Amino acid sequence: MKEKWKTLMLSSIIICLCIALLRYPQQSFEAAVRGLHMWWDVVFPSLLPFFIVSEILIGFGVVHFLGVLLEPFMRPLFKVPGIGGFVWAMGMASGYPAGAKLTARLRQQQQLSAIEAERLVSFTNSSNPLFIFGAISVGFFHNPNIGIVLALSHYLGNICVGLIMRFHGKDEEYVVQKQKKGIFRQAFRAMHETRLKNNQAIGKLLGDAVRSSIQTLFMIGGFIILFSVFNRLLYVTNMTDMLAHVVQYVLAIFHLPRELSVPFIAGVFEITLGSQMASEATNATLLEKVIITSFILAFGGFSVQAQVASILAEANIRFQPFFIARIFHGLFAAFFASMLWKPLYVQPLESAETLPVWLPKATIDWPVLYIHWIEQYGFMITATACLLYVAIAFRREKPPA
Repeated sequence: MKEKWKTLMLSSIIICLCIALLRYPQQSFEAAVRGLHMWWDVVFPSLLPFFIVSEILIGFGVVHFLGVLLEPFMRPLFKVPGIGGFVWAMGMASGYPAGAKLTARLRQQQQLSAIEAERLVSFTNSSNPLFIFGAISVGFFHNPNIGIVLALSHYLGNICVGLIMRFHGKDEEYVVQKQKKGIFRQAFRAMHETRLKNNQAIGKLLGDAVRSSIQTLFMIGGFIILFSVFNRLLYVTNMTDMLAHVVQYVLAIFHLPRELSVPFIAGVFEITLGSQMASEATNATLLEKVIITSFILAFGGFSVQAQVASILAEANIRFQPFFIARIFHGLFAAFFASMLWKPLYVQPLESAETLPVWLPKATIDWPVLYIHWIEQYGFMITATACLLYVAIAFRREKPPA
């Protein structure tokens, strides 16, 4: 009976979505173009290098080298193998959904158990610093100092989620390997054995890395466009306002104004739009806007979560623990934003006002310059990568003469 209701609900949602597409074709088209623009100019060129490098590092066995070194750190804290440190670092540097892709890749190679993969993916997916400082802090709030509060709250929240998720599947038994002397020698031996085991030519390894990375990015682009349209249709059909009436009572519990309910709903579906609307909200203090934005960044939005769900399904990793972890991450990030606001934003700002006027003001220019560079030249990187993907795919599928 439960499955019948599930089928009825899903089919009803799809039918309503199709009707809305036919009813609002212009708004749907504009939203799709917006999503495509975001993917083509920013997301694709930003993530592609990290995905390719990650695949190459896995193929050469560098991940196993780091895994042996980080085992004494990752296993006691998060109950995951040392290779989780590599996933954590790459996920933090490249942003959503790199952590999920690398976790699924290692799970498919039997480097992680199912429970370890669920633990690892829960805290290795995060927004990258460039997005937090460049797009959110400078682009939306026009204040780079807010990026410090958002970034620190975001990553501290991730650590707390990892510490909580270590108890997930706590009944699972695993063997703690004692590290012998010469840990660097063991790490190098593990890397060398992995490279010999793969035994792939550099050209083939590079081609596989490019093809796999671009296929994943195509999937990500489809989800970005889909949820951009879906979010727009919710707005034009007044569904966002209806949901906001319910959310405002939840926000009132945390003493947040109801004006942030619409940005909150938008951010639950898509990070960028929700963060932008939160920064532009009226009748809300700057701290209240930052708290909501911090939650939105940590929760990830259904758009990102759909991307992660698709990646995890390929490796038979359950999505439910990841979703629960995102709620915890959002709450932790919002809490840390409120706690760090005074020591990291208010007090430094008050101290800066007492400095002589001839002293230069500290600004964070590199994220802004990088974002502008990506927006200006990102389409060239995307177009070149797509042509390279077509060439590789054609060469692989071409029958031998």
